Amino acid sequence: MNGPRRINPDTLQSYNAGLDLVPGNAISLYSPELPGGKRINPDAFGVPAAGEVGNSPRNFVRGFGAWQMDFAVRREFPIRERFKIQFRAEAFNIFNHPNFGTINTSYCPASDPLCTFGEATAILAQSLGGLNPLYQMGGPRSLQFAAKLVF
Repeated sequence: MNGPRRINPDTLQSYNAGLDLVPGNAISLYSPELPGGKRINPDAFGVPAAGEVGNSPRNFVRGFGAWQMDFAVRREFPIRERFKIQFRAEAFNIFNHPNFGTINTSYCPASDPLCTFGEATAILAQSLGGLNPLYQMGGPRSLQFAAKLVF
Protein backbone atom coordinates (compact mmCIF):
# COMPACT_ATOMS: atom_id res chain seq x y z
CA MET A 1 0.00 0.00 0.00
CA ASN A 2 1.29 3.39 -0.92
CA GLY A 3 1.41 5.99 1.81
CA PRO A 4 2.62 9.56 1.48
CA ARG A 5 5.89 10.36 -0.29
CA ARG A 6 8.43 11.94 2.04
CA ILE A 7 11.95 13.37 1.67
CA ASN A 8 14.81 12.09 3.80
CA PRO A 9 16.52 15.28 5.08
CA ASP A 10 19.96 13.61 5.22
CA THR A 11 20.03 12.21 1.68
CA LEU A 12 17.28 14.32 0.04
CA GLN A 13 15.92 11.05 -1.38
CA SER A 14 12.18 10.53 -1.75
CA TYR A 15 10.68 7.46 -0.06
CA ASN A 16 7.29 5.91 0.54
CA ALA A 17 6.40 6.27 4.23
CA GLY A 18 3.97 3.34 4.08
CA LEU A 19 0.82 3.12 6.19
CA ASP A 20 -0.05 2.34 9.79
CA LEU A 21 -2.45 -0.49 10.60
CA VAL A 22 -5.44 0.63 12.66
CA PRO A 23 -6.26 -2.10 15.20
CA GLY A 24 -9.79 -3.44 15.34
CA ASN A 25 -10.68 -2.84 11.67
CA ALA A 26 -11.05 -5.62 9.11
CA ILE A 27 -8.48 -5.49 6.31
CA SER A 28 -10.98 -6.51 3.59
CA LEU A 29 -14.60 -5.53 3.01
CA TYR A 30 -17.01 -7.82 1.20
CA SER A 31 -20.12 -6.59 -0.63
CA PRO A 32 -21.92 -7.58 -3.85
CA GLU A 33 -21.88 -3.92 -5.00
CA LEU A 34 -18.06 -3.85 -5.16
CA PRO A 35 -16.11 -4.96 -8.26
CA GLY A 36 -15.32 -8.61 -7.57
CA GLY A 37 -17.30 -8.41 -4.31
CA LYS A 38 -14.24 -7.33 -2.33
CA ARG A 39 -12.06 -4.30 -1.57
CA ILE A 40 -9.39 -3.28 0.91
CA ASN A 41 -10.83 -1.31 3.83
CA PRO A 42 -9.44 2.26 3.90
CA ASP A 43 -10.42 2.51 7.59
CA ALA A 44 -7.92 -0.27 8.41
CA PHE A 45 -5.02 2.03 7.52
CA GLY A 46 -3.80 5.45 8.56
CA VAL A 47 -1.02 7.85 7.61
CA PRO A 48 2.02 7.63 9.92
CA ALA A 49 3.19 10.68 11.85
CA ALA A 50 5.69 13.00 10.18
CA GLY A 51 9.18 11.48 10.17
CA GLU A 52 7.82 8.00 10.91
CA VAL A 53 7.49 4.93 8.70
CA GLY A 54 4.24 2.96 8.71
CA ASN A 55 3.97 -0.31 10.64
CA SER A 56 2.03 -2.30 8.04
CA PRO A 57 4.15 -5.09 6.55
CA ARG A 58 4.94 -5.26 2.85
CA ASN A 59 2.82 -7.44 0.56
CA PHE A 60 0.52 -8.82 3.27
CA VAL A 61 -2.76 -7.85 1.57
CA ARG A 62 -3.79 -10.17 -1.25
CA GLY A 63 -5.76 -9.25 -4.33
CA PHE A 64 -8.14 -11.43 -6.27
CA GLY A 65 -7.66 -15.02 -7.31
CA ALA A 66 -7.93 -15.83 -11.00
CA TRP A 67 -9.41 -18.80 -12.81
CA GLN A 68 -10.74 -19.55 -16.22
CA MET A 69 -11.69 -22.70 -18.07
CA ASP A 70 -10.68 -23.27 -21.67
CA PHE A 71 -12.08 -25.91 -24.02
CA ALA A 72 -10.94 -27.31 -27.37
CA VAL A 73 -12.37 -29.84 -29.86
CA ARG A 74 -10.47 -31.26 -32.83
CA ARG A 75 -11.46 -33.63 -35.62
CA GLU A 76 -9.46 -35.00 -38.56
CA PHE A 77 -10.98 -36.18 -41.85
CA PRO A 78 -8.91 -38.29 -44.23
CA ILE A 79 -9.08 -37.07 -47.84
CA ARG A 80 -6.55 -39.36 -49.52
CA GLU A 81 -3.84 -41.69 -48.33
CA ARG A 82 -1.41 -38.86 -47.49
CA PHE A 83 -3.81 -35.93 -47.02
CA LYS A 84 -6.04 -35.08 -44.06
CA ILE A 85 -7.95 -31.97 -43.17
CA GLN A 86 -8.15 -31.01 -39.51
CA PHE A 87 -10.88 -28.81 -38.02
CA ARG A 88 -10.44 -27.27 -34.60
CA ALA A 89 -12.60 -25.09 -32.33
CA GLU A 90 -11.20 -23.51 -29.16
CA ALA A 91 -12.97 -21.50 -26.47
CA PHE A 92 -11.08 -19.43 -23.90
CA ASN A 93 -12.69 -18.43 -20.58
CA ILE A 94 -15.71 -20.46 -21.64
CA PHE A 95 -17.82 -19.42 -18.61
CA ASN A 96 -16.88 -15.73 -19.13
CA HIS A 97 -15.81 -15.49 -15.47
CA PRO A 98 -14.58 -11.99 -14.54
CA ASN A 99 -10.99 -11.96 -13.27
CA PHE A 100 -10.07 -8.73 -11.52
CA GLY A 101 -6.50 -7.51 -11.63
CA THR A 102 -4.96 -4.21 -10.60
CA ILE A 103 -6.01 -2.82 -7.22
CA ASN A 104 -5.62 0.89 -6.49
CA THR A 105 -2.88 1.08 -3.82
CA SER A 106 -2.76 4.89 -3.48
CA TYR A 107 -4.15 5.68 -0.04
CA CYS A 108 -6.98 8.15 0.49
CA PRO A 109 -9.29 8.36 3.52
CA ALA A 110 -12.63 6.56 3.38
CA SER A 111 -14.40 9.90 3.91
CA ASP A 112 -13.32 10.99 0.40
CA PRO A 113 -16.29 10.21 -1.91
CA LEU A 114 -13.96 9.75 -4.91
CA CYS A 115 -11.66 7.35 -3.04
CA THR A 116 -11.04 4.09 -4.89
CA PHE A 117 -8.28 2.87 -2.55
CA GLY A 118 -8.39 -0.91 -2.37
CA GLU A 119 -10.82 -1.38 -5.27
CA ALA A 120 -10.13 -3.29 -8.46
CA THR A 121 -9.54 -0.78 -11.25
CA ALA A 122 -9.05 -3.18 -14.18
CA ILE A 123 -9.60 -6.75 -15.26
CA LEU A 124 -6.64 -9.10 -15.11
CA ALA A 125 -6.12 -9.15 -18.88
CA GLN A 126 -5.73 -5.35 -18.97
CA SER A 127 -3.38 -5.40 -15.98
CA LEU A 128 -0.86 -7.74 -17.60
CA GLY A 129 -0.08 -5.39 -20.47
CA GLY A 130 1.47 -6.31 -23.78
CA LEU A 131 -1.05 -8.20 -25.86
CA ASN A 132 -4.69 -7.57 -26.65
CA PRO A 133 -6.87 -8.56 -23.61
CA LEU A 134 -8.56 -11.24 -25.77
CA TYR A 135 -5.29 -13.19 -25.79
CA GLN A 136 -4.36 -12.79 -22.12
CA MET A 137 -5.28 -14.86 -19.07
CA GLY A 138 -8.44 -13.40 -17.52
CA GLY A 139 -9.83 -11.83 -20.68
CA PRO A 140 -13.42 -12.07 -21.88
CA ARG A 141 -14.77 -15.24 -23.51
CA SER A 142 -13.33 -15.71 -26.96
CA LEU A 143 -13.68 -18.40 -29.62
CA GLN A 144 -11.44 -19.36 -32.49
CA PHE A 145 -11.86 -21.82 -35.31
CA ALA A 146 -9.19 -23.30 -37.56
CA ALA A 147 -8.82 -25.63 -40.51
CA LYS A 148 -5.49 -27.20 -41.40
CA LEU A 149 -4.40 -29.38 -44.30
CA VAL A 150 -2.02 -32.10 -43.10
CA PHE A 151 0.17 -33.92 -45.66
